[in-house]
Formats: sequence, structure tokens, C-alpha cells
Amino acid sequence: MIVFEALTRTFREKTAVDHLTMTVPQGAMFGFLGPNGAGKTTSLRLLMGLLQPTSGKASIDGLDVYAQSLEVRRRVGYLPDEVFLYDYLTGRQFLEFIGDIHSLEKSVRDERISHYLHFFQLEEAADDFTVNYSFGMKKKLALASIVLHRPRVLLLDEPFNGLDPQAVRDFRELLQKMRADGVTIVFSSHVLEVVEKLVTHVAIIARGKLQTIWSLTDIIRPFDNNLEKAFFSHIGS
Repeated sequence: MIVFEALTRTFREKTAVDHLTMTVPQGAMFGFLGPNGAGKTTSLRLLMGLLQPTSGKASIDGLDVYAQSLEVRRRVGYLPDEVFLYDYLTGRQFLEFIGDIHSLEKSVRDERISHYLHFFQLEEAADDFTVNYSFGMKKKLALASIVLHRPRVLLLDEPFNGLDPQAVRDFRELLQKMRADGVTIVFSSHVLEVVEKLVTHVAIIARGKLQTIWSLTDIIRPFDNNLEKAFFSHIGS
């Protein structure tokens, strides 16, 4: 489903992603782990065609993520590390805009908007300008926007940051349901407890290089079935 082939990205003298080669199987719940500056965010931006690789390539569903980036974006829901909204659109207007970008029929668009506003507990704020939203509300609106078109792939950069415990639980359950429906999900997170409860596979990256990739069970087995121990062992700390 998602394939990295010696993917590399340098910024002047720094190599942010260094010959990254790995495959994310279809239908996986894939945890992408690493310390700050490891290359996780750059890797996800490369997958979305937002950055051009220095060398190597990557594909999603057989599509080159850079050369065919528009088609990739139709199939993918992407949550960046920094949420971007239009300050002077209301929450509802923002979701309508996203639905129109994805050419959803109006009746389908409006039904899904109502559903996700309720799901993310944003109904009361739906007609307020997003500039007045708290950080957590902005994050929930952004999450609603990326699942609105029912993507086949989700790429999530720190999706649980800023969410209250109820929203974390609700979104975790939504991810599990989407995976059960065949959606492939890749997310980075510093919250190892959440990762351990969710994922089927884990990749650990440090200094731009892949340290290990395996099923969660196989990665944690040598470390007393503890993801935190496995993580620190592989990053060398």
C-alpha cells in the first residue's frame, strides 16, 4: 500500500530522511516513532508530495507521491503537525469547503458534516469563526475535515496532541473502526501508551534512518513486551 524506496531528503548540510526503505501493508495501523528531529514529519510531508525528495521515491496505492500528488491527495486524509484553518470561516463553512474540494454531493457532504460535528462535540461552535476556537477545538475540526471524504489512507502527525481524554478515546475508536473497514493508517506520536494500544506495526526512526520495522508483537517481545523499553533501545538512549 505505502512503499518507501531509499527515500532521502536533505536540507543544505542536514539529511532529514536518509535512504528510508520500508513498506506499510494495506489495512495496517502503523505507528511511526522517533525522537524530535528524527525525520517523521519530513517523511509524512514527502508522502503528501509537499516536499520533493532529494533522491529515492515513495508510492501510495501504486501512485508516485510526487509525480501524481493530486491523485494521491484524493485518496489520503492528512493531518499536519501544525493545524491550518481559515480564521474567518465558521467550523461548518470550513467543512463545507473541504467537502466541495473533494466533490462530495451536497446531501452527502451535509450529512457527514452533521455527523462529525456531533462526533467531535463541535455542534455548539459550528457557526462560530474558527479564529475563536481553542487549540483543542481546532484540532478536532481538522480531524473532522480529513475523514470527511472517507479516505483510503490516513497520515497523521501527532494526532492526539491537544485533545482532551474524551476526544482521545473517541478518535481512537474511530481509527479502529476505519481500520476495520480497510483504511491504512500511519501516525506519529510521542504518547507511547496510546501507540501501544492501537497499532499493528511499528517503525522506529532516528537521525533520519530507519532503526527497526516489524509487527508490534515482534518488536516488543524481546523487551518484556514493553514498547517504551524497545523504543529507547532502538534509538540508542
